[in-house]
Amino acid sequence: MNQLLYEGRTLVGMVSSIIRQDALRVPYNRLDWERMFRLADYHRVANIIYLGVLGKGDVLPDRWRTRFFERYQESLLFGENCQESLREVLTWLDMREISCTVLTSASIRELYTIPETAENTPVQILLDEEQYYLAKGYLVDLGYETDQVYKGYGERMRKTSGVSVILYQKLPFRIPGYVKSIQKLLETASLDEPFVYVRMLPEESEYIYRMARAVYGYVTDELRLREILDLQLCHQAWRDEMDKENVRKWLEEFQIDELGDKLLRIAYMWFGDKKDKYFIENDQPEDMSVFDILEDRLLTQGEINREIDEQALKLEKALLKEQDKERRTEGMLMFRDKLMNNLAAFQKKLRWMFPDYHYMSSIYPAVEKLPVLLPVFWGIRAIRLLLRIFTR
Repeated sequence: MNQLLYEGRTLVGMVSSIIRQDALRVPYNRLDWERMFRLADYHRVANIIYLGVLGKGDVLPDRWRTRFFERYQESLLFGENCQESLREVLTWLDMREISCTVLTSASIRELYTIPETAENTPVQILLDEEQYYLAKGYLVDLGYETDQVYKGYGERMRKTSGVSVILYQKLPFRIPGYVKSIQKLLETASLDEPFVYVRMLPEESEYIYRMARAVYGYVTDELRLREILDLQLCHQAWRDEMDKENVRKWLEEFQIDELGDKLLRIAYMWFGDKKDKYFIENDQPEDMSVFDILEDRLLTQGEINREIDEQALKLEKALLKEQDKERRTEGMLMFRDKLMNNLAAFQKKLRWMFPDYHYMSSIYPAVEKLPVLLPVFWGIRAIRLLLRIFTR
């Protein structure tokens, strides 16, 4: 079995057991804990895994036990400082009359049975470009530092206390159709009282946004277990209040309704309560092998890719088209810059070979008296320069 796939399935099993609070069966002595930590950290679930390695004696090297504990400790600190710090950020934005939309809220922490197993970066805020830099400057003044850059879209700002905020100046999607649908979804956001300039997505819209993010992450091979877990918890908590028909229409507009359903099903398979009959009571797919394909690709970050889902393939095609367009645009910009640089260098040489009137008249007074002689003295200057070169 592919090593990454084996480790991914082991990681899913550990996270699932802790979330469900089931018995944990893991072959600890057979695991490469350096790789397991890096994988857990990539999927943003290292704080959960720490609870699974407590009391396991010497099976886990001290170095990696410490690293897991650091992530767990960060999540504890985050829980203590989260609400107050985030409220401080939103209050400042509102006082400065900076319009923004909170795409994902900190309320996701309330859905975890064990709060410290939640992620440390729950809040995503969308602003326009000018206000983005104002907000970033304010966060820097508060002690936040750039933790991760999403080139062209935004960055994650992190404080030493563990509190993190993601700022976007542009929706993090390359596909125009996706961006258009997200912008339409943002119209459902409403003011978050008592704020006047801070808008919040309702739960149903936040779920749709999370699903859109998850599907996009899947086709770009960047989907993490944390996002799948959050998606499952949101759906489980909000499904009874959500308008299923409206959600379906939105996902159809994104053209991800079938692929989204597969992701949600596998999320329930991994992290859902075994007593939950939600999907059993709904239509079950006849061919369960499609979930093996999805799982293999997801857990290996695209290393194993046997994709057959039509919606995934269509999104990949649209994404490649946009990437090609970006490369062509970037190539044209590079060509233009090179051309402009060459032109500037040529103009500089011309100015050296043929100085302007003021310079020439300061050297040759005759030019000031008879400007028409300027070309003649260009020639005289050139001859003198050549003679100087040859007589060295």
